[in-house]
Amino acid sequence: MRVRVPVWCAWFVVMTGCAAAPPGPLVSYRIESDAINQPLAAPGDAARGRDVLMGRESNCLLCHAVPETGARFMGNIAPSLSGVAGRLSEGQLRLRIVDLARLNRDTVMPSYYRTEGLSRVAPAYRGKPILSAQQIEDVVAYLRTLQ
Repeated sequence: MRVRVPVWCAWFVVMTGCAAAPPGPLVSYRIESDAINQPLAAPGDAARGRDVLMGRESNCLLCHAVPETGARFMGNIAPSLSGVAGRLSEGQLRLRIVDLARLNRDTVMPSYYRTEGLSRVAPAYRGKPILSAQQIEDVVAYLRTLQ
C-alpha cells in the first residue's frame, strides 16, 4: 500500500527541526486486526511519554487536544485524546502511533515508526522513524493514564 504524506507534514518536520530517533534497526511487529498487541520495547514510562507527546519530536498538540497536559495551545483537527484509554486498548493505541495509515489511508497523522513507502521525506530523515520504539511505548503508557 502506498501512503502519501501531506506536504504540510514534510514542511512541519523541516521547520520544527524535529529530531529523528537514533538510527538503528526497526523492531518488527505484528498487526492483529486493528492493534499491535506486543510491546516494541521495555514497558513505557508515562512521565517520559507525556514529555514526548508535548515535545517537538511528535508535536501531537498541533492536532490533538489533551487538556490533562495543561498546555496553553492545542489543536482541534484531530480527536481529543482526553479519555482515550477508555476508548482504545493498549494495542490499538500502539498501532495508531506506529502507523495510522494502516487503518485510515487518508489520515494526516504521520507514521511515527515507519520508514518505507513514504514520499516527500527530507534526505536527512529518510530511513529513520520519527520516534524510537521506546518512545512509542512511553507515549502509549501516558495515553493509558487518560481515563
